[in-house]
Amino acid sequence: MNKLTLVSHKLCPYVQRAAIALAEKGVAFERVDVDLANKPDWFVALSPLGKVPLLQVDDAVIFESAVILEYLEETQDSPLHPADPLQRAWHRGWMEFGSAVLNDIWGFYTATDAAAFEAKAKSLTEKFTRLERALGESPYFAGASFSLVDACFAPVFRYFDAFDRIRDFGILDGLPKVAGWRAALAQRPSVAAAVAPDFQERLRDFFLARRSFLSSQMQQEAA
Repeated sequence: MNKLTLVSHKLCPYVQRAAIALAEKGVAFERVDVDLANKPDWFVALSPLGKVPLLQVDDAVIFESAVILEYLEETQDSPLHPADPLQRAWHRGWMEFGSAVLNDIWGFYTATDAAAFEAKAKSLTEKFTRLERALGESPYFAGASFSLVDACFAPVFRYFDAFDRIRDFGILDGLPKVAGWRAALAQRPSVAAAVAPDFQERLRDFFLARRSFLSSQMQQEAA
């Protein structure tokens, strides 16, 4: 058995993808968190892009979450991709779509003015509306079986748990399939275990520190 170590950051959604996949496959691993604002030398030496996640496999290092997920599919039991090649390709496409959603979320919480903020909210609404049309029967992305698409979107919905604590931005309104999917993922043990118990508090502090339009809204809500 190879020793697996997931090099992590406490808030990184891409790390959560890998942690969820490892848990779903029942694979033992060690998790090591790093401070990306003060990167230790050993991490800089290991990470070609200076980012997390990294998956150390004995003395080898795999970087980029999509590559890590594919490696786990190729080497571990309990596949999370469909067996059919066409369905597998379709799932991979929606995993990339999940990354595009995360990019819009980043733009949403870092926007410095109302116009940029609203533009990102509109883009997110459009993406989730498209996703609503693609979803199958509940509870998960493609029905009864949990897949890597689910592992990719669970961290996405965690951001909306945080946004909802600030106020209702209306991005997910009128999307019943998305709402059901979000609720099902929140109940999944692998999803719950992918972050520390203080994750939401850490994320809120992270938003406040951005000096963004969202952080100004947070300060107004608290006043």
